[in-house]
Amino acid sequence: MRTLDSSFLTDEKVLTVHYDSIDIDSCFYPRVRNATIHPMVAFFFRLTPKQIVERYCHTHPSVDEEALTGILQHTSKYLMWAGADLFYTTTATGHRRMTVVETNSCPSGNKSMPRLSDADELGGFGEVIRMMFVPRVKKRSRSLKGCLAVLCDKNQLEAYGYAAAMSQAFNEKVHIVPMAIDSAQSEKAYRYRDQVLEIKIHDDTWQPVRAAFRYVTQKPWTRLPSRLKTFLSNPIHGCLAGGRNKLMAAKAYELLNAELAQTGLKLHSPQTIRDVAQAEIPIWVERFGGQAVIKNPYSNAGQGVWTITNQRELDNFMRLEHDYNQFIVQALIGNASWSSEHEGSRYYHVGTVPNKRGEIFAADLRVMVTSGPEGFRPIAFYARRARQPLARELNDSSSSWDMLGTNLSQKQADGGWAAETDRLILMDRLDFNRLGIGPDDLIEAYIQTVLSVVAIDKMARRLATQKGGINKRLLKSMNDDEKLIEELGSEVRL
Repeated sequence: MRTLDSSFLTDEKVLTVHYDSIDIDSCFYPRVRNATIHPMVAFFFRLTPKQIVERYCHTHPSVDEEALTGILQHTSKYLMWAGADLFYTTTATGHRRMTVVETNSCPSGNKSMPRLSDADELGGFGEVIRMMFVPRVKKRSRSLKGCLAVLCDKNQLEAYGYAAAMSQAFNEKVHIVPMAIDSAQSEKAYRYRDQVLEIKIHDDTWQPVRAAFRYVTQKPWTRLPSRLKTFLSNPIHGCLAGGRNKLMAAKAYELLNAELAQTGLKLHSPQTIRDVAQAEIPIWVERFGGQAVIKNPYSNAGQGVWTITNQRELDNFMRLEHDYNQFIVQALIGNASWSSEHEGSRYYHVGTVPNKRGEIFAADLRVMVTSGPEGFRPIAFYARRARQPLARELNDSSSSWDMLGTNLSQKQADGGWAAETDRLILMDRLDFNRLGIGPDDLIEAYIQTVLSVVAIDKMARRLATQKGGINKRLLKSMNDDEKLIEELGSEVRL
C-alpha cells in the first residue's frame, strides 16, 4: 500500500486509501508513536465542559458563568475545527496570562499529540472526524451522492491520518486529492461542475465528491470557491474572516471583546495596528518603542512574520519585495527588558523551565479544538521552542527571530516543506514539565482558543450571503487590499 510522501503533491494524482490497509504509524511523528501522555494533560482531557466552566469561574470570579457556557456550546458554521498559537506571558509584577498570537483554520496538531488511550489508535484524528465531520455529513447525506475525499496541499502525515479516520468512520474508501498551490491547470486532479467538486480517480474517470475534509492551508481561496454543494469542512469564509487572514482576525477579536464586555470574558492578543501600508511601518515600529512584529496577514507556517528589535532588522524588512499591499504591526513579546509596552504593562515570555545551562527558551502552545453539535471540545496540544535561548539584553548583532520564532515548518528550495522536530515539545511524561504550566493554564489556553475561533466564526457569518457566497462589498470595505481581491478570483472581484 502506497503511503504519502513528499512526492505525493507533485505527482498530481489521487491516492485512494482504506482503513484496513493503512499504516497507522504513518499518521504520527516517530517521536509520538510510543510517547506516553502526561498525567496532567490526560486529566485535563477528562474534564467535562461543566467542570471547566466551574473551575474557570472559580479562578476568575468576575466571569459570567452563563456567558462562558454559551461560548463553549457554540456550534461553528464556518470554522468547524481550528487551532490557536498562544504565548504564556507575564509582567514584571507577575501577572500571567495566555495570549493568542494567531488562529489557524485547518491546523496541524494530531500528528504531534500522544494518544490518550492505547485502544484509540487514531487519537485526535478520529475525534475530529467523529465529532465534527460525521454529524454534518449525515445531516446532508440525502442532498448529494458521491465519494469522500481529503483535500491536501502540505502536511501529508495529517492528511493521511484524517483519511484513515474517515475511512474507519464511514467504512468506505477515501481519496486524498493533491491541491498544491502551484499546480498546472492541465494536471489538476480536481474540477468543479455545477458547484460540485469532482476528482479524477485512477482510471481517469471523474467522480463527484459528496463530502470533503479540507487540509488546504496556503491561500485556499485560490483553489476553493465559496459556494459548493459538496460539503466542505472549513469553507473559505472562515479563512477570509481570520483563519488565514490575520488582519481580519484582529478585527474579529475586537468585535467579540466588545460583545463580551459585560461578561468578564476577554480574548487576549497583542496590541495590533491594522491596514498598514509598507511605507507606514517605520512609524508604527517607532510607536512601539522600536520593537515590534510585522506580519503579512495571509501567510502561514511561520512565513511572512518579521520580528523587529533594531534598525538593521527594520531596514532588511523594508528592502524586501512583498506580494500584498497591507500589513499588520503588533506589540512584540520578548524578554523583560526588550518587549513592547501593551495596556500599560510590558508582557514578556515566561518561557521554558531553565535547562542545566540556565537557558530559557521562548515557546508557544498550539491548542486544537473542534466544534460539534454540542459545542467545543479540545483535541490536541503541543508546544514548540525557539532555536536560541532568550537573551537578557540585546545588541545590534542579535537575531530576534532565532530567539522568538517557534514555528517548525521550513520551506525548502524545491518548494517542499520540512519540520525541525527537534524543537517540538510533546505533551508526554518526558517533555511536558519543561513548559512549567499547570491545569489552570491548560484551561485558560483552551478557553482563549475557543474565544478566538468563535470570534472568527462570527465574522465569517457576517461575510456570508444568504446564498452561501461572500459579501463582496463588506469584505472589500473591511480588507481593502487590491492584490488579495485579485487573488480571490472572479467570484469575489468587484
